[in-house]
Amino acid sequence: MNRTERLYALVEELRAVSPRPRSARWLAERFGVSIRTIERDLGALQQSGVPVYAEPGRSGGYVVDKDHTLPPLTITPAEAAALAVALHRLSDTPFAADARSALYKVFAVMPKRERQAARELAARVRLTVNPVRPSELPRTLREALSTGRLLHLRYADARGATADRTVEPLGFLGGDHWYLVGWCRLHSGVRGFRLDRIREARALEETAEPRPMDLSELGTLGGALVPLDELYSFA
Repeated sequence: MNRTERLYALVEELRAVSPRPRSARWLAERFGVSIRTIERDLGALQQSGVPVYAEPGRSGGYVVDKDHTLPPLTITPAEAAALAVALHRLSDTPFAADARSALYKVFAVMPKRERQAARELAARVRLTVNPVRPSELPRTLREALSTGRLLHLRYADARGATADRTVEPLGFLGGDHWYLVGWCRLHSGVRGFRLDRIREARALEETAEPRPMDLSELGTLGGALVPLDELYSFA
């Protein structure tokens, strides 16, 4: 059993007996590994958001909150391969790292047989790969968008000339190019900043009051846009 399979099996074992606890020693014997390995695995599960917690005392151990975990996904190998292809297309977007993390989680909770079938199908698929330069920009932009913090941008225009901008981040706009949509304090209006032209991005301590995003102010960039929450239900 590899580590991914053991992590999945750990969650299922704890779900099956919840709310009763399992000790690290019991789990170590169950999976044929050391107590230290089990504790490291449980720590990794906690860091990834699985609601595992320790109950103290002689009869204590580790417990998973059954109401906040999911049973194995009923996803077919073809659906898993389709997800892998689709998420690969996000490699040059602000969501590249999140896409890799999401795909890992999907494969981790699939039943063993379906997961192996998905691997075999994926081995028969070839994609053209466009190398993407690693960048901390998307992470900085996403975090500022989530927290409402202002951004200091060093931005290049179409001729390559750079200038500083202070921007209230409002959202992302995707298509042939990806843009950060923000309220530019220099121009007192909504502007789209192409991600590949942002030379530097730094979050400031100042936060801004929420501002409604009107994409029509972006002119040609704002035409025929479909909100992501209308394409996919997040309920």
